[in-house]
Amino acid sequence: MTTGAAGGPPAAAHTVRVDGLVTDVRLPEGPGPFPTVLIRTPYDRTRHSAEARAWARHGFAAVVQDVRGRHASPGRWRPYACETDDGAATARWIRRRPWSDGRLVAAGASYAAHCAVTLALDAPEDARPDAVIAAVPALGAAETAREPSGPERLLARAGWWAAHGDRPASDESALTRALAEDPALLTHLPLTTLPRRLGRPLPSWPGLWQRHDRGRLTARAAHADVPLLAVGGHHDHFTEDIVALWRTWGGPAARLLLGPWGHGLVTAPGPDARPAHRLNLGDLYVRWARHALSGALAPGRHGALALGGSDHWLPADAAAEPHAPRLRPLRGAAFTADPDHPVRSDDLTVPTGGVPDRLLLATPPLPRPLDAVGPVRVRLRATADTPSADWAARLVALTPHGTAERLAVGVLRREQPPGCHAEFTVELGRIARRLPAGTRLRLEIAGHHFPAHARNPHTRDDPVTATRLLASRRDVDAESVTLTLPTLSARPPATTDPAKEILR
Repeated sequence: MTTGAAGGPPAAAHTVRVDGLVTDVRLPEGPGPFPTVLIRTPYDRTRHSAEARAWARHGFAAVVQDVRGRHASPGRWRPYACETDDGAATARWIRRRPWSDGRLVAAGASYAAHCAVTLALDAPEDARPDAVIAAVPALGAAETAREPSGPERLLARAGWWAAHGDRPASDESALTRALAEDPALLTHLPLTTLPRRLGRPLPSWPGLWQRHDRGRLTARAAHADVPLLAVGGHHDHFTEDIVALWRTWGGPAARLLLGPWGHGLVTAPGPDARPAHRLNLGDLYVRWARHALSGALAPGRHGALALGGSDHWLPADAAAEPHAPRLRPLRGAAFTADPDHPVRSDDLTVPTGGVPDRLLLATPPLPRPLDAVGPVRVRLRATADTPSADWAARLVALTPHGTAERLAVGVLRREQPPGCHAEFTVELGRIARRLPAGTRLRLEIAGHHFPAHARNPHTRDDPVTATRLLASRRDVDAESVTLTLPTLSARPPATTDPAKEILR
């Protein structure tokens, strides 16, 4: 059922209910009909007012909707549960409006990107959009909650659930306030008791950690039949997911744009961002949408990625060669991963005394600038004296100016008989960074990366429900540790215009 002003043409901006969900509609000037951009969000549709006005100025009807159970929309808020059906109902409603020309772009960032992608991949054919813009997509509960090998993304999920979970409106600072009152909040066991310590019910919190359907949407992406624009940041925790979505996408055209940004994209530049990386994303979205709806995009996958620390943009498929810089062990080939004193994800300071809590290795100063572009990997041979162990690898740049900057982190969970020597690889994600001459690379191998990741209890018990944590002794064959950085050739990289790559 849809309600709104009765009779006559719709106003340029008005609010309606689509199957009960509160929806803002903003139309361009003129008689229409128009193509439409649909944004479905749990973060308050009114925050998109300026974005909707911009789409309307460029000739698109903009429809922004509060998802079920959030802000003005009634119902129960069940993250990732209702978006296909609700999105399909809204898409059909749009196409029945006299101001719609039938063409529809599903767009969004973070959770709203999930809404856009699932509409394209899971909705019936008559409700699918004609193009998708997905920025920093939180593709599903399982993707956001865990690393591919299982380690729990504790801090990010605790922050999100405290702010948005099981409540109609958001409280962005909920976890910050709770941590100020109780700095040890995330160390209390079991982790399922977090809602009690936050002082409010979170019935969906335990179920989050029981989701094991990671990769479902990415696998479905092979069957996509519409164009995709995927936008992300090298410093965003969902970078690997968006690259996988782009590589898998089966539609007629897929474009990728990666900048030196965090989850907020251009509003959250990383330390390696330069003036050349200050793009007008809104303008690019409009131009791409026009190309996608008119069939003007060339077939295949193209895109651009920023080379942080430089003014360069590179083609997304820029070829890089594996490079293994020489590592010198410094300390801690035998170390103890103690859950009571875990290596912290928010501190790059390395202790110099006491029992080692990590293996440290470093390279000599780089003799010349190094352009590292692509996935970073660490190969090592090691053992743990516990049946379960997490292996956290953190790569840090020690700049010629005396600062330390985190470049990449990966966490791998392994379960095997205690004392069993094994050789394995830790994936640290993607990097696109110019490292100046004189930079030294520091590699840390540890058993924890807390609070970004939950502490492994080392007992094979579930870290979310465990109430007992054991220390784990590690032995690493330091000479076996190999760091692989994909690097561009010594020649200056061929640069590109990101708009050209997105729109071709």
